[in-house]
Amino acid sequence: MTGSAFTATANATPLLSIDAVVLDTETTGLDPREARIVQIGAVGLRAGLPDEADVYGTLVNPGMPIPPASSEIHGITDAAVADAPPFADVAAGLDRYVGGRIVVGHNIGFDLAVLKREHDRAGLAWQPPRTLDTRLLAHLAAPHLPGHSLEHLAEWLGVAVDGRHTALGDAKVTAAILIALVPKLRERNIRTLAEAEAACARLTDMFEDQYRAGWIEPVRREAAALSERALSRIDAYPYRHRIADVMSAPPILVPPAMTMRDALKVLAHKRVSSIFVGDDSDLAAATCGILTERDVLRAVAGDSEAALADPVSRYASTPLECVFEDAYIYRAIGRMARLRVRHLGVIDETGRVVGALSQRDLLRMRATEAVSLGDEIDTVATVNALAAAWAKLPAVARGLVAEGIGGRDVAGVISREMCALTRRAGILAEQTMAAAGKGPPPVDYALLVLGSGGRGESLLAADQDNAVVYADPPEGAAEAVDAWFAEYGRHVADTLHAAGVPYCKGGVMAMNVEWRAPVAEWKSRVGDWVRRSRPQDLLNVDIFFDMRAVHGDAALAREIWAFAYEEGGRAVAFAKLLAEASAGFSPPLTFFGGFRAENGRVDLKKGGLFPIVAGARVLSIRHHVLQRSTRARLEGVRALGVGAGEDLERLVGSHALLVDLVLEQQLADIAQGLPPTNAIEIGRLGRVRADALKRALSSLGTLDQMVRDLLFS
Repeated sequence: MTGSAFTATANATPLLSIDAVVLDTETTGLDPREARIVQIGAVGLRAGLPDEADVYGTLVNPGMPIPPASSEIHGITDAAVADAPPFADVAAGLDRYVGGRIVVGHNIGFDLAVLKREHDRAGLAWQPPRTLDTRLLAHLAAPHLPGHSLEHLAEWLGVAVDGRHTALGDAKVTAAILIALVPKLRERNIRTLAEAEAACARLTDMFEDQYRAGWIEPVRREAAALSERALSRIDAYPYRHRIADVMSAPPILVPPAMTMRDALKVLAHKRVSSIFVGDDSDLAAATCGILTERDVLRAVAGDSEAALADPVSRYASTPLECVFEDAYIYRAIGRMARLRVRHLGVIDETGRVVGALSQRDLLRMRATEAVSLGDEIDTVATVNALAAAWAKLPAVARGLVAEGIGGRDVAGVISREMCALTRRAGILAEQTMAAAGKGPPPVDYALLVLGSGGRGESLLAADQDNAVVYADPPEGAAEAVDAWFAEYGRHVADTLHAAGVPYCKGGVMAMNVEWRAPVAEWKSRVGDWVRRSRPQDLLNVDIFFDMRAVHGDAALAREIWAFAYEEGGRAVAFAKLLAEASAGFSPPLTFFGGFRAENGRVDLKKGGLFPIVAGARVLSIRHHVLQRSTRARLEGVRALGVGAGEDLERLVGSHALLVDLVLEQQLADIAQGLPPTNAIEIGRLGRVRADALKRALSSLGTLDQMVRDLLFS
């Protein structure tokens, strides 16, 4: 068994969705320096779930008598292994079975030591694989249990024990224990492979006895996974530019009754490779089809020249496959690859077709595995698969940073996938409720992403902020409708939490009644907000203005977003209260210009990003700048001639620097198996960058006053 293949598993892979082999051995004794293997058993986990067909088991002839005391434990006698192959003959098959997966075991250090000895005796190369030890994981999850043996853990976790002291039986029990431990580890903020490895590595006192007994250390961390290195130099263009930048517009619509001959003339005259087919002059994607050059060629090849007299509706493709105009180009590349199509419709947030996209538009893109990320999130069917797809995002972010892409552009990609993840969670929630007999949504609705995700500024430590707006329910049905969306919101929140986006600590989730309501109620709430008189009553209200619809009827979201801006912009007192809610900010700098650090770190979200974001938001509300991102809001205010342009430009630059530094720190944390945070390690900056950060933070010392001045400029 060699370990080189094991680096293929990314550090950010959630424990929920790892591909692993859960392995156990039975031996001639308990001293790994002398023990020989008599049985190997293993079961596979695919995306964190057991695969009944993925099982490995074999007896092994140890080449020596099996001590009776050992046979009494595992039941394997000399007669049982007389015709079994020696280890040298099974090693290659075991290696092929394990492949590029993590090896999991209970007290796996013993098994590793025995396997190494067997390789050495057979003259075979050995490199320890990447491993997880369920005993160590259990100690992290429940350090105060009276014991952490398989029996203790099985009883604690409610796992049935069958086939104890057989290699395959123990492997199956260990696999069930691992699966049951995952949510308990998540409660302790241990979510990913690297986080689990790093946490286990800190249990040094548990390694001492094992080391003296000749076991191999059960924690082996890779500095970088091969999959991440493969993404470290990727074509950045598809991640920096949006589909609107390359699509063909305006869209060309022809009626379904038009003949193929006339449609061919349109294609030739307009010099396009596709046209849309439909009766709806509003170009709603739900009622449109698409006809391409290839459709015409296939029609003529199949039905000869007579096909040219047929209506285009006979050959148009429906339903129309679409991407959003403000999505990044890599999403279109991934979708075309998955669907094996060359053309897509491009829609706005209301579902109206605004353009066409062809492979010709994308020829200069170099498609890699990385660009399939977004489309993978859009199509997975289980929470485990969703978590595995989401886990690829840090590797993509790392690759973009290596290409010199700025933090704000990377944040745009992360946010877009946060929205896609939330949309997929919403779709899975609908499916779950339908399967449970709860029926489809009782009224039209939109699932919203708020906060940094809505602004397009999420980084790698974001939690979930979501809400639901739904159509006003029929008379007498309000309670039942809200109950449906309450359960829906719980499914969405649970799915996101399991996939790697934690519950919002402030409770901003559609499962809570404050963050779901019909249109009329949302408008009433907005009216209530603008009339409130105490800043503490406005906690979390401001992030509502960052909303973005990600699933359902976007028109509902647009209606209340525009209404909120209209009402908020007219209410001067409301804008003042929002400004006061974030007032009192003091940069994290000492009197003598040093950093006010805690454990060598400075929280740049609280200490810089928050006041900039809040200030830009309140200015956009006051001056009716209908933008979501902080940069667009500040530039929009500047374009109105409000205040000193150089002050706003300096604020834009400070925001960019802070985002860059936080993102770089988060990537470094993830690489070390630490949960990403917004607190940067000052010691890693270097003098030049530290001085730039001090200047940026120092310039925020007068931010409160500047925002108050600009409210009334």
